[in-house]
Amino acid sequence: MDHRWGFLIGFLGAVGLLGSGHSGQQPPETAAQRCFCQVSGYLDDCTCDVETIDKFNNYRLFPRLQKLLESDYFRYYKVNLKRPCPFWNEISQCGRRDCAVKLCQSDEVPDGIKSASYKYSEEANNLIEECEQAERLGAVDESLSEETQKAVLQWTKHDDSSDNFCEADDIQSPDAEYVDLLLNPERYTGYKGPDAWKIWNVIYEENCFKPQTIKRPLNPLASGHGKSEENTFYSWLEGLCVEKRAFYRLISGLHASINVHLSARYLLQDTWLEKKWGHNITEFQQRFDGILTEGEGPRRLKNLYFLYLIELRALSKVVPFFERQDFQLFTGNKVQDAENKMLLLEILHEIKSFPLHFDENSFFAGDKKEANKLKEDFRLHFRNISRIMDCVGCLKCRLWGKLQTQGLGTALKILFSEKLIANMPESGPSYEFHLTRQEIVSLFNAFGRISTSVKELENFRNLLQNIH
Repeated sequence: MDHRWGFLIGFLGAVGLLGSGHSGQQPPETAAQRCFCQVSGYLDDCTCDVETIDKFNNYRLFPRLQKLLESDYFRYYKVNLKRPCPFWNEISQCGRRDCAVKLCQSDEVPDGIKSASYKYSEEANNLIEECEQAERLGAVDESLSEETQKAVLQWTKHDDSSDNFCEADDIQSPDAEYVDLLLNPERYTGYKGPDAWKIWNVIYEENCFKPQTIKRPLNPLASGHGKSEENTFYSWLEGLCVEKRAFYRLISGLHASINVHLSARYLLQDTWLEKKWGHNITEFQQRFDGILTEGEGPRRLKNLYFLYLIELRALSKVVPFFERQDFQLFTGNKVQDAENKMLLLEILHEIKSFPLHFDENSFFAGDKKEANKLKEDFRLHFRNISRIMDCVGCLKCRLWGKLQTQGLGTALKILFSEKLIANMPESGPSYEFHLTRQEIVSLFNAFGRISTSVKELENFRNLLQNIH
């Protein structure tokens, strides 16, 4: 009797499961699961998790940061888009109209920005200019020949750049012009194919400490690849020291962030009446779907979060520089400048309160001589990447590439200048550690791009939730 009842109950249970649609098979994965399968939990080499970053960025930081970046001080960026490529002669210039950059007319840029009086109050700035001029003149012995004096000044310039991770544009060059970043947003331009692949290939293959024998997964310029090459690559990567591994992840994260922007601001419709920009789900899937990218896409998104933590940490450490009383975001509009500095400090203090900052103390912590050599290699490799940006054929892509590499380079400069920042005077110019307006604008706009990427990932998660 018991046996028959057990059989009947089991049979009815099976029928009930079939009727309700819950068979033994798992429901198919959604597109969101395939793209974000690895983008959760703790990040490698970090004590922070993705969910904490999402909540902090999307609801506490992103709205205020966007407001700051819309202000005059941060929207105007001076850049030289005519610098020749230092590595190869033939550059295929993108002829598409979306690749073009709209340059500012002279009367469109606030006078305070053009006068370069951006770091301090007007009175203090005049004094600084006099002191710096006297210092430049006094630093060179006038009894030396004119040729030798020029050489000494060149050495001084070299010393000034010894802590910089980027080869910055000479903003005094007649080819350097102001660009309104709000009128030239980073979005899909149609620049792709072998010319674009070549840029990233040179960055990864020649500047990320990778030997030629190790094949990078999904390299479009390589002749075929398989699972064994992928396994070999990640075994090699995990075997690197933490600094070199971090370098690769920063570049991969930057690459991923740019691809998120291009997918989120894609040209969906182009008619004589209007252009419609928006989220291109197919484009995003092609770049990040776990199946379509053989597992690479989700890894790259995770590296984007690593980049976010690095730049967030740099901003938390540079707070004392911006807190000094005579520092101003100088545009000439006293009321607006004061309000913007207040907003800037609110954002920086919010960033400082983030509970799970990246700990950079593990970087360059070994033997001092070896650590210094590694740090110099790290700096020179990144500096080289900043020069590659002059080889990008699409002018709008070049603009945002130069800005974001300079911003990341500035973040690295800050991370490795902790003692110099701690020893800054409370007022007046800081000769040991200082940031130019170019560095400040690129630092915050670059972080603004990463912050936007994190926000857009939430949008793509929602859009892909019901797609299989």
